Amino acid sequence: MRLYDIVALVTPDLSDEDAQKVASEYRKILSDGGAEIVKDEPWGRRRLAFPILRKREAHYHYFQVSAEPAIIAETERRMKLSDQVLRHLAVRADLELKRAAKMAVRQKEKALRRPPRPPAPMAAAPGPMPAPAAAPVPTPAEKGEPS
Repeated sequence: MRLYDIVALVTPDLSDEDAQKVASEYRKILSDGGAEIVKDEPWGRRRLAFPILRKREAHYHYFQVSAEPAIIAETERRMKLSDQVLRHLAVRADLELKRAAKMAVRQKEKALRRPPRPPAPMAAAPGPMPAPAAAPVPTPAEKGEPS
């Protein structure tokens, strides 16, 4: 079984309870197909970045599911056919987790191969640097000019 992130945008014409009912339909489809729902989060009604079908808001719902690809394909097919779902996106998340873990291991190995940095030169006082002393300005008498 693979891990997927699914986000569905439900039309704002529905009330909050009706949007929850739509989400529960897809939750039932997933669980009946043998999927394990890891997270089920209603994100509520939010403003869209751009209008979709002349609608500026939508009810967002997020699922994190461990399932077979066929179940996810069936859920996406039904979301595509539904008039109540404006948009949906299903992304395979386990690949990203594998890549992130692999990159972390590579960075640790690279850090171990890298030679240690030489210590920074020690300053006399770690405070702010004093301003350089100004040179005295010679008077006209010292320059040898007539007064």
